[in-house]
Amino acid sequence: MRRDFWIADGVLLVTALIWGLAFVAQRYGMQYTGPFMFNGIRFLLGALTLLPVVMLRGTSSSGPSRPLVPGSIHLNLKTGLVAGLLLFGGASLQQVGIVYTTAGNAGFITGLYVVIVPFILLITGKGIGRPAMISAILAVTGLYMLTGTKNMYLATGDGWVLGSAFFWAFHLLYLGKWASRVDFVLLAMVQYMVCGVMSLTVAFLSEVNTWQGVREALIPILYGGIMSVGIGYTLQIYGQRKAPTSHAAILLSLESVFAAAGGWAILNEMMNMRQISGCLLMLTAIVLTQTGTDRRLSPGERELRQDDVPRIT
Repeated sequence: MRRDFWIADGVLLVTALIWGLAFVAQRYGMQYTGPFMFNGIRFLLGALTLLPVVMLRGTSSSGPSRPLVPGSIHLNLKTGLVAGLLLFGGASLQQVGIVYTTAGNAGFITGLYVVIVPFILLITGKGIGRPAMISAILAVTGLYMLTGTKNMYLATGDGWVLGSAFFWAFHLLYLGKWASRVDFVLLAMVQYMVCGVMSLTVAFLSEVNTWQGVREALIPILYGGIMSVGIGYTLQIYGQRKAPTSHAAILLSLESVFAAAGGWAILNEMMNMRQISGCLLMLTAIVLTQTGTDRRLSPGERELRQDDVPRIT
């Protein structure tokens, strides 16, 4: 059990690294395309990168890659549709909100999903361990310090970004419930297709984009599609097959640390002592989370893998 935890947590840590560096690519790419066009292309590209894998898994006859029976295909499609809708909601609200609020506010408010997850578990009657709750508080405090925002104030887009944090939290919880019950590669591909199609639809209806702009943003789109979506989100689903949901929330929040590091290394952005302290707080949260690995799962984390968990849909 402990080995499974460490492998799953390691996978989620790599996911956070990929997502963190994606902020650098997105920052550059958004100079040439609208947010929905960027999201639409990269999510569909991510789905295409998984298509060969899905086809190969479907022709295998043994092990975890056994062929999918009609009933399981229906379950995968249904689960992928719901996950895709949650993914589209989170990505869209975040992108729209960032236009109308500061980057510091957006970073902090988005990171609130780390705290929203355990509180959703509490509201639904699923208790969580004390280390997980303390880690969540430390992580969100670190996120606040990392953004460099000293005075929080309400901007027009803050409500939109807050809404995206709830979508990320429910997406995390939904995957925590279903990731171990379905073919995770097919689930990933379906949710990308749903999010990509919906994003492109909104882009064609509400944005003005050019093929020249898409070509200028090609490298960021390729990274966003292949690495951030195709590999990153798939690793998230794989990691959540074993990792407790509270662990996943904390580990994935490290994308902000990696984003700051990527900005420093690639874009020459500097961090002050306050931001560095925020990174250290988040790392402390990770260590504290791992101290509970050898113990039994908390009631909420155990029940999240049982059939009697209320569906989020």
